[in-house]
Amino acid sequence: MPIDPKVALGAALTPQEFAWTPSDVQLYHLGLSAGARWTDPGELRYLDDRAPQVLPTFATVAPTMRVTEPPRVSFPGVEIDLAKVVHASQEVVLHRPIPAAGKASSTGHITEVWDKGSAAVVAHETEVTGSDGELLWTAKSSIFAKGEGGFGGERGPSSKIELPDRAPDFNVTTPTLPQQALLYRMCGDRNPLHSDPEFARAAGFPNPILHGLCSYGLVCKTAADTVLDSDTSRITGFRARFAGVLYPGETIRSRMWLETNELVIAATVVDREEAPVLSDVRLTFTS
Repeated sequence: MPIDPKVALGAALTPQEFAWTPSDVQLYHLGLSAGARWTDPGELRYLDDRAPQVLPTFATVAPTMRVTEPPRVSFPGVEIDLAKVVHASQEVVLHRPIPAAGKASSTGHITEVWDKGSAAVVAHETEVTGSDGELLWTAKSSIFAKGEGGFGGERGPSSKIELPDRAPDFNVTTPTLPQQALLYRMCGDRNPLHSDPEFARAAGFPNPILHGLCSYGLVCKTAADTVLDSDTSRITGFRARFAGVLYPGETIRSRMWLETNELVIAATVVDREEAPVLSDVRLTFTS
C-alpha cells in the first residue's frame, strides 16, 4: 500500500502499557558493552542487581523488551516493507530520571510525512507516563524508507547542524564486539537486518549491520562516562541523526565539544576512514 499522507499525518499510534525490571536494565546495558571495566565503580553502577542507574537511551527499548517477533512498519496510512527501512533520527527528552524498575503507558502520533522523491521519511512522537501519572519521557523518532517516495507529499526541510570550529574537547574511541548485534537484539529489536546475512544482502548490505539504536546508546554511554563521571541522572536529553552504518566489530570514534550544559558530538567509524555513523548529536545535562 502506498503512503497516504492525508491519513497518516496526525494519526494516533496504538497506546501501549509496559513494565521493566532491574534485570531488563542490566541486559540493555550489557548490550552496550557495560561491564568492560569490570572493577570500575562508575561502570558497575550500570549493572547493580537492585538499583542500576539507567541510561536515558533505555527509553528506546523499554516498550519492546518482551518482543520476539520482527517489527512491522505499519501505521495508519503507512505500510512499508521492513527491508526498505532504516532509522533516520532519534531523540529522548527526559522529564525525570528513568527508575530501575517501573510501569508505564505510552501515547503517540505521527508528526511528519515527507516525500523525498526516491524515499519517504515518517516521524512520530510518543509520550510515556509512569504509573504515578507523571511524565517520564518524550521520544521523537523518524524512519527513512527507500523507494517509498513519489506519493505527492511535501519534501520537508533539509537542515544540518554545523560542528564547532575548533578542536574537540574530547576524542574517545568505543570498540564494538563481533556479536554486538546478536546480543543487542535481545532487547526486543529482532529485525533480521541485524542477524541474517541473506536478509542483509537482499537489503543491499554486505553483512548484517549493527542496530542504529545500539550505536545511539553506545555513544550516549561513552559521553556520560567521559564527561559526566558515569552519572546518568544528570542527562536531560539525547538526540542524533543516523548518518551511516556500523558493522559489528568496528570501532566508533566520538569527538565531543563541551558547551554550556550540552555536548555536541560527531560519531564516525575508525575502521573505514572516519565514515559517519551519527550526526547532529546533542546531549543535554544539568550542572
